[in-house]
Amino acid sequence: MLKFKRVLVTGAAGFIGFHLSRRLLQDGCRVTGLDNLNDYYDVNLKKDRLAQLAQMADFDFSHTDLTEAAALDRVFDQGDFDVVVNLAAQAGVRYSLTNPAAYINANLVGFGNLLECCRHHQTRHLVFASSSSVYGANTHMPFSVRHNVDHPVSLYAASKKANELMAHTYSHLYQLPCTGLRFFTVYGPWGRPDMALFLFTKAMLADQPIQVFNHGRMQRDFTYIDDIVEGVARVMARLPQANPDWDGARPDPGSSYTVYRVYNIGNNQPVALNDFIQAIEAALGREAKKTYMDMQPGDVPATYADIDDLARDVGFRPQTSIETGIARFIEWYRAYYGQ
Repeated sequence: MLKFKRVLVTGAAGFIGFHLSRRLLQDGCRVTGLDNLNDYYDVNLKKDRLAQLAQMADFDFSHTDLTEAAALDRVFDQGDFDVVVNLAAQAGVRYSLTNPAAYINANLVGFGNLLECCRHHQTRHLVFASSSSVYGANTHMPFSVRHNVDHPVSLYAASKKANELMAHTYSHLYQLPCTGLRFFTVYGPWGRPDMALFLFTKAMLADQPIQVFNHGRMQRDFTYIDDIVEGVARVMARLPQANPDWDGARPDPGSSYTVYRVYNIGNNQPVALNDFIQAIEAALGREAKKTYMDMQPGDVPATYADIDDLARDVGFRPQTSIETGIARFIEWYRAYYGQ
């Protein structure tokens, strides 16, 4: 197990980064949170998350963009970090169809700069966010880290797959311990305004129709934020080990001959979109007005995580039901927006 006291969390003003930073601070870590505060969604929400963290001891914030190599290197010079958790990225599948440059810059150039800093500053463990989107055109369920993921259907997914390849290369060349985490549809309090739960809740409280893509025939492995954070914290404390049985003639995509691993973190219980909407209706006490839409380019019809590797290696399986998670989100939403 890795003992760590100083942690760099990139994307700390983001949804997952905020929750992880708060958890680490509560556990007694010193956290440097880094974020560029871009305007992909409401910057005030990001600032309000940071304000929550600023009230806690041992939190420092750096307003830095990963694409600024010199500025990022200065953060590392001052930090002496035990673990780096990269949650900074240009998020969103649909946005990548109209703003591809944002993904090239943040997710490829920025991640490359981060790898270089981790290499030169001899970071003991880099944990980085990948995505369930890497499974792309795959249809065999549940999605396993043992499956080949060479057919992404969005630039966002391709950039996350590229991150996995880049990290593996640094593990191979420089023995940099890297662990990639494929998150499955994360939701909960302080969530992103571009995600379904936020959009549906906002529209339903305003008595506006919601857009239901693929005519409701979508399935998602909705994963509550507390479960995600618990999984990340446990992975942080476990250095990836080389797989002694890895065979180049029959390569296992989920492990390696070097200090590199990748895990799924999902609820392991896919939920139909219509059932998800019914749970929101129950929590709000009102019925949604639905506008049924075709599948959007870049989307996939279903996600479903095989989490056996995660459970075996860190002893954790997400367990929060959508009913519990949605109720907690709506309680936060009403309080935050004065609804």
